[in-house]
Amino acid sequence: SFISLYSVFIPTASTNPKAALKSKIVAEFRPQSLIDELLLYKRSEDQIELKEKQLSTMRVDVCSTETLKCLKGKGSF
Repeated sequence: SFISLYSVFIPTASTNPKAALKSKIVAEFRPQSLIDELLLYKRSEDQIELKEKQLSTMRVDVCSTETLKCLKGKGSF
């Protein structure tokens, strides 16, 4: 029949390594881990934004090495 004649041209997971890899990726996809990673990233971005706002409201004498040492010691970026 027509379908069986041309079925040899249709890639399958066993004959196409890329198709097998795509199939494996889809089968192993865990949306919850992606959501967790995105939430972690968002929290990190929020923390950076908060620190930037705090620093912008502070009056800092950038010529004072003591002030810079204190700022550097208060947190890590």
